[in-house]
Amino acid sequence: MTQQQPATEPLTKEMQECIQACMACHGVCEEAISACLQRGGEAQTRIMRALLDCSEMTRMCADMMMRRSPLHNEMCMMCAQACDLCAEACMSMPEDELMTRCAESCRRCSEMCRAMAGAPM
Repeated sequence: MTQQQPATEPLTKEMQECIQACMACHGVCEEAISACLQRGGEAQTRIMRALLDCSEMTRMCADMMMRRSPLHNEMCMMCAQACDLCAEACMSMPEDELMTRCAESCRRCSEMCRAMAGAPM
């Protein structure tokens, strides 16, 4: 576990970028959830579960980094895993532009979170 960074210290550039990637991913997941709900029967349970997990994890991960939680490294690793699963689920609908955009955002967030998981606060 890492030591907590004092709240008076500015967030690192890497952490700011990771927070932005998490929030962008959260937003597109929420958009995809809404689109799936509007489709009704087309939305598979696996895709909806992955979208919901990813949406929640990315928001929580960003929150933990912003408040400089000493658990942010572990959360970033879990978030990366949720993003990977979501990207895979979204790519099961490659003809859907929103799902493709969601998968791309998930992959970017996963990459940033994996890097952050190994970075000191």
